[in-house]
Amino acid sequence: MAAADMAHVLVFPIPAQGHLNSFLHFSTGLLRAGLHVTFLHTDHNLRRLGAAVREAAAASPRLRFLSVPDGLPDDDPRDVGGIPQLLEGLRTTASAAYRDLLASLRRAGGTADGFPPVTCVVADGIMPFAWDIAEELGVPAIAYRTVSACSVLAYLSVPKLIELGELPFPEGGDLDEPIRGVPGMESFLRRRDLPVQCRSLTNTYQDPLLEAVVAATVHSRKARALMLNTTASLERSSLAHLAREMRDVFAVGPLHAMSPAPAVATSLWRHDDGCLAWLDSQAERSVVYISLGSLTVISHEQFTEFLHGLVAAGYPFLWVLRPDMLGASQDAALQEAIAAAGEGRSCVVPWVPQRDVLRHRAVGCFLTHSGWNSTIEGVVEGVPMVCWPFFVDQQVNSRFVGAVWRNGLDMKDVCERGVVEGTVRVAMESAEVRRTARALAEQVERDIADGGASALEFKRLVSFIRELSSASAAENDLQNKE
Repeated sequence: MAAADMAHVLVFPIPAQGHLNSFLHFSTGLLRAGLHVTFLHTDHNLRRLGAAVREAAAASPRLRFLSVPDGLPDDDPRDVGGIPQLLEGLRTTASAAYRDLLASLRRAGGTADGFPPVTCVVADGIMPFAWDIAEELGVPAIAYRTVSACSVLAYLSVPKLIELGELPFPEGGDLDEPIRGVPGMESFLRRRDLPVQCRSLTNTYQDPLLEAVVAATVHSRKARALMLNTTASLERSSLAHLAREMRDVFAVGPLHAMSPAPAVATSLWRHDDGCLAWLDSQAERSVVYISLGSLTVISHEQFTEFLHGLVAAGYPFLWVLRPDMLGASQDAALQEAIAAAGEGRSCVVPWVPQRDVLRHRAVGCFLTHSGWNSTIEGVVEGVPMVCWPFFVDQQVNSRFVGAVWRNGLDMKDVCERGVVEGTVRVAMESAEVRRTARALAEQVERDIADGGASALEFKRLVSFIRELSSASAAENDLQNKE
């Protein structure tokens, strides 16, 4: 069997919307390169996705979807407040099932569908158990962080920040105080730009989510390589610093632009395609698009401030309000938004095909939570951004948008109607911001084109996986003969 045919990668993302998206784009790239891919969902998400994954698998004979339990009860909401419990369920219940499954897939394809044995694992960078188990079973493993290189570097720097006394913050301390202990960011990073969980640390309290992500980031030094969905032109300095800490680093993005997968194959919510028809009826670059991602929750007071600011700014808006964003006040909020904006001036929907929305001629700016997928989707389309980060990596990303790349404005920690109005107006009207956003998009377009930095890096990654797979397959053959 040829080396290319022997390469069979099991990919294992955290079961959250942004991670699923990024991993499926990556899987699409592997399939195009001729590799086999087993995509490992949780049982809960595989059921939720239903026919979409069956259709995706039917479209490619080298792609299949399998699943393991996530350790949570069926009726668990799996919302943002339960992330530590989800991570613990994955570390315990899922890891045991994953070990058994991988051992089976290592011996043979594991099913009667003609797949070769698994020869490499690419697992989510905040599930270190997945790489450890793979290596114990003789399967080489790569860590994939679906967030920005700058945020990975910030997490990696947390132990040093504690050692330097920059963490924990003093009680009542100024959040605009500079942070000096994250290499390459000394000139612009502030306390408020670190992951938001850093603010809750004290000398006696460690935030469980921050603790888990920092530990996983430090542990990723042991993986065969660290893969990131970014490009050197965006994050050259952060990538260079990470390269000094890891065995190898691959910057292979933005993957959604290099190897786009059908959005329906990973979306945990049903798209409202009617929003595209509404956008068709709007003038060019006239619409403010608002989406705060798949996990952000807001209070009714915050919703009201956003709404009044948007209405005062005077632009039509397309607003994504997930069914679980506002709790019991959701229905009333929808009616309030439609009434306040005026007839035909707003479109409020539960979920959208975001890539199609961002590339639509009518969209003039993107009010975002600064999740990494959303950030790079906005970058690729050259859309100016207004950043209102919620948690984890989003605080760092938004600082880069506002202070480093300058393709948008950072509105973190403020939710007042006057600020919303003014910031949206600048994003919609500033020729300088629009020019910078367009130049950034053109640079990334060169990166992902044939011969560009990201395209070459993806080829290098595929070659690396094939080399690992060849050695893994040879070792597996030897063990089977014994």
